[in-house]
Order: sequence, then structure tokens, then C-alpha cells
Amino acid sequence: MPPTHDARNPSAGTAPSTLVRVVDDPADIDLGQWNTLLDAQPSASPFMRLEYLRALHESASAVEVTGWQPQFLVVTRDGAIAAACPLYAKAHSYGEYVFDWAWADAYERHGLPYYPKLLDAVPFTPVPGPRLLACNDADRRLLLQAMQQIARDARLSSAHLLFLDDADQHAARASGWMMRSTVQFHWVNREPERYADFADFLASLQREKRKKIQQERRRVADAGVSFVEIGGADISTADWDFFYRCYTLTYRAHQSTPYLTRDFFRRMARTMPENWLLFIASVGDRRVAASLIAVDPQRGAAFGRYWGAIEHISCLHFEACYYRPLAWCIDHGYRRFEGGAQGEHKMARGLLPVQTWSAHWLAHPQFAAAVGDFLEREGAGVENYLDELNERRPFKTLPGSAAD
Repeated sequence: MPPTHDARNPSAGTAPSTLVRVVDDPADIDLGQWNTLLDAQPSASPFMRLEYLRALHESASAVEVTGWQPQFLVVTRDGAIAAACPLYAKAHSYGEYVFDWAWADAYERHGLPYYPKLLDAVPFTPVPGPRLLACNDADRRLLLQAMQQIARDARLSSAHLLFLDDADQHAARASGWMMRSTVQFHWVNREPERYADFADFLASLQREKRKKIQQERRRVADAGVSFVEIGGADISTADWDFFYRCYTLTYRAHQSTPYLTRDFFRRMARTMPENWLLFIASVGDRRVAASLIAVDPQRGAAFGRYWGAIEHISCLHFEACYYRPLAWCIDHGYRRFEGGAQGEHKMARGLLPVQTWSAHWLAHPQFAAAVGDFLEREGAGVENYLDELNERRPFKTLPGSAAD
């Protein structure tokens, strides 16, 4: 793994007062300066707040022993943070949601190590947003140049940025990085007249989709399930404990291990309570399931994150993870709800396809050329897939049409 180091003037033209540092503990970064820089980004999200990134590290969720060695890049100019990014030396590709296992396999077949690699991402969090915190393209390119230099110096195979916003995409393309796209599904509130309530949203869907949702919600109601929603500081320790029990059961059902520790959520409750909303499902006085979403009140955005149940009830997953959060978003005037990675089934529930982007740099010229050819073919397939999905949008063709 590459060591922590300082590098002055990493590229020609950099002012003498500029310092590029690699920081192996996010606690050593000024929280106020990082978050101020984040807030200046048009597509900022709670997941890039330093409190969130510190909690991943301090809870032992994303640390070297779990395959995530922090190598945060921080550019200071005259002593103040001018640019930064959450960089990790990765020993595997778990928890990324952009899949490069085939690339790693190809390297290994040719006797070359693919790991460790450099990764600019929010661990376990496939939410698009800024990954290169900077106020101009020049500083974004400086971060990209620094990543490449670190990779070369440490003889790492590659560097990657996941779930980029528009500004980061522009900088990565201009710097010659290879671009890759995939598809997520997001719900967007109607504009300019937002949905009045969930029934108004349902009325905008095609009849078949509307009836399916109504049937699924009826099944949950007929099973005697009721919900409470608890936000912010009102989420008690007992509520968090029950949620975490449900969360771990989801992983066990797939014979997997949870990425996040209980201590991570304990830290979230303490440092970012305003960014969490918990839905708890009960049958009578017996709690049976929980769904946790992240919320960004400032930007009117919500994000589906984690769910679990201690017993199976038909359609409960859809109610807890989509219908209840969507109804809440509508009631609170939110602009969008992001449903997370993958999941074409989300489209029938009013979430529409959105193209997301990652950027990649490989040190080995022949492998870079081969991956570039692959990404060109894959990208054409993604474009065709998006066209196909957009032909199957679940909404009525014309507002007020006779499709009801």
C-alpha cells in the first residue's frame, strides 16, 4: 500500500504556495474547510460530508483491514483547503457497485497484480455526486494528476472515480481518463406543479402500473402491517438497534457479511441525525421490518439505503423501500428520490432510468487499450438499454389521457 506523503508542486505551473498531501486518517482533515468546499458543489450530498467519511473509518467499516486504506488527497493553498477527494487504496472490488472483477481476472491471468488499486469513491454508497471537491476545473485536473502520480510511484495498476457529477466527468474526460456508464433508477417530482399526494402520483401512472401498486399496498395492509416514521434525533438507540438487526438479516439471507458496523450508525446518530429517516413496520405490537433512507433537506433529495425484515410478508419490501418513502417525499415537497444501484423492477414503481458515470485510468498501456475497446462496446450497449427503457416509461403518454 502507498504510504502517506507530501508532494509539493506535483505539476508544472502549480504555485509555490500549493501543497498536495495524502492523508491516511480523515480525522486529520479540517472538517469545517472540507464541508465548506463540499457545500460549494452544485450536486453535493450528505455522503461526502467529512462526518460521514470519518464515521466509515472510525467505526472500522472502511479501513485497511477491510480492504479500504484511506489515502485522502488534500490540496492546500496558503494554508486553506482548495481541493480534496476521498481516495482509498483498495485490496478488492467489494462495496463499489461498478464492477471490474473481469479486469482483475485478466490481470491475474497475465501474471500481473490488479490490487491494490486507487479508488476515489464513497465506500458502499452508489450515490452520484462530486468526487473531486474543487471550485474550478484546474484544481480538479490537479487532483487527477496527483492520483496518477501516486499510482505510478507506488506501482499500482490503476485509479478509478465512481459515480461522478457533471463537473468531475468534464475534468476526467479532459484529462484522458476512460469513461464508463451504468444505469440507476430515480424518482423525480413533477414540475412545475408538484404532486399533491401519493394518490396524485398514482394517477399519473399507466393503469396497469397503478393497479399493481394498489394491489401490493393492499396486501401489506391486509396483513395488518402499520408503519411509523421516525426522523433525526427522535430515532432512539432501541430504534437503531432494531434497524441494525434487520439490516444484518438482509445480508445473512444472501450469505454475506454486512459492510457497516453498528458503531457506524451510532456515529451517524450523533453527528448527522438530521440526514436520516427510519420507517418501522409492525404487526400489532410486534416490529417486523425497518427501512432507513437518507435525506438532504437543503436540496430536497432522499436516498434509499438499507432495509431488512425479521419475517416475510408479501410486498412489504416494496411498501417499506418505495411507497412509504415516495409518499413522504411528496408530502414534504422533495424533488427526487434515488433508489440506489440497479433494479429494473423500480421502473414499474415510478422510478425512471438515469445514466451514471465512472472514470478509469490504467497504468499498463496494452490493458488500457483493451479496456478502452471494451468500454466503447459496453457503452453502446448501455445507450441501447436506456433507449429501450425509455420506451417503457410507466407514466401516461399524455397528461389527462384516457389511460385510466
